Amino acid sequence: MVAAFEQKTARIGILGLGYVGLPLVLRFSEVGYKVVGFDIDQSKVDALLEKRSYIDHISSDKIGTAIAGGFQPTTDFSRAAEVDALIVCVPTPLDKHREPDLSFVLDTVDSLLPYVRPGQVLSLESTTYPGTTDEELLPRIESRGLKVGSDFFLVYSPEREDPGNKNFTTRTIPKVCGGHTPACLEVGLALYGQVIDKVVPVSSTRAAELTKLLENIQRAVNIGLVNEMKMIADKMDIDIYEVIDAAATKPFGFTPYYPGPGLGGHCIPIDPFYLTWKAREYSVNTHFIELAGEINRDMPAWVVEKIADALNDRNKSLKGSRILALGIAYKRDVDDMRESPSVIVMELLRAKGALVDYSDPNVPVFPKMREHKFDLASVALTPEALASYDAVVLLTDHSDFPYDQILEHSRLVVDTRGKYRQPHERLIKA
Repeated sequence: MVAAFEQKTARIGILGLGYVGLPLVLRFSEVGYKVVGFDIDQSKVDALLEKRSYIDHISSDKIGTAIAGGFQPTTDFSRAAEVDALIVCVPTPLDKHREPDLSFVLDTVDSLLPYVRPGQVLSLESTTYPGTTDEELLPRIESRGLKVGSDFFLVYSPEREDPGNKNFTTRTIPKVCGGHTPACLEVGLALYGQVIDKVVPVSSTRAAELTKLLENIQRAVNIGLVNEMKMIADKMDIDIYEVIDAAATKPFGFTPYYPGPGLGGHCIPIDPFYLTWKAREYSVNTHFIELAGEINRDMPAWVVEKIADALNDRNKSLKGSRILALGIAYKRDVDDMRESPSVIVMELLRAKGALVDYSDPNVPVFPKMREHKFDLASVALTPEALASYDAVVLLTDHSDFPYDQILEHSRLVVDTRGKYRQPHERLIKA
């Protein structure tokens, strides 16, 4: 099996063709592997067959190159029997009780079970709590009469994709990999070693699972800290961005983090809850992590309060005011809407009676989402349009926004990202 990966004769199956799975498809295809891509969404499969990308930072040309190289997208899970590696890249959200929802992972694996065979490797890349691979996936594989570690191989290798980051690619981001047994690890290293510049082995799947959580919880905690510092600085009439810039001149011991309207993306707002949920099984209370999560969750409400205060100072009520949200993707220069705090701000404004529109160069029409619904399309940022709103709220600081024009023509600009550093009579920092 190791030799088949090293010689690139093995066939690769990627399950989930989204922000994680599709870049992985392209990378395996790029180096010469034959790849089968699985997804339950027929529209994604159709788009790929038409050599058309549905992810903003992935070009259609790359899709066309992969198709020409033998990439086959499908909704037919029976084809799992054809491949040597099954790499699972499906969502792991939270349920309505803020607890882990593994239904996408478990449903995917259950769909594969009738077709798994000896000689395959199954790699889970979805973020999850320590123990998922050996507690949930291992028994399912062994229920098929397969001995993991000898005739079937099981690994966990967390995704580290950063959509829109031009400094790092799937190839250049080091890949952590843990196996259920030493033999599983050897196969996992062979699988990823042909497409990733540096693969980092760890002792177990649980160590790999916790590695992913630590990476993102560290960011969540530090962002929670700086968001709280922003609220304190605001009360003291101190510019938090000036403070961060000054602190960042220290050449050691300080890493700058920047505040915003909340946390977004599939990982950072969610991962802490996977660990806190699992920690309760061991009678461990994760006070520090949970407190940071509470602060970050409260930020959209804080932003809405700042908008309401700014309007009130101008003798305007939030109810009935026309508000334009600038940027609804969760981070700059992407079209990814997962867990975007901008949408939470929009919903809170709508609930208080405001009339809400949005402008986002990367999201021309508000997409269908499981938990949020707006029947809106992106507003063009003309001088006339900007002047028609009672407040314009910068929520995601896309590079393509005409910032000078926004400030010049808007009645009121509420900046949650620190884009505007100089004071202005129509500017409120939130």
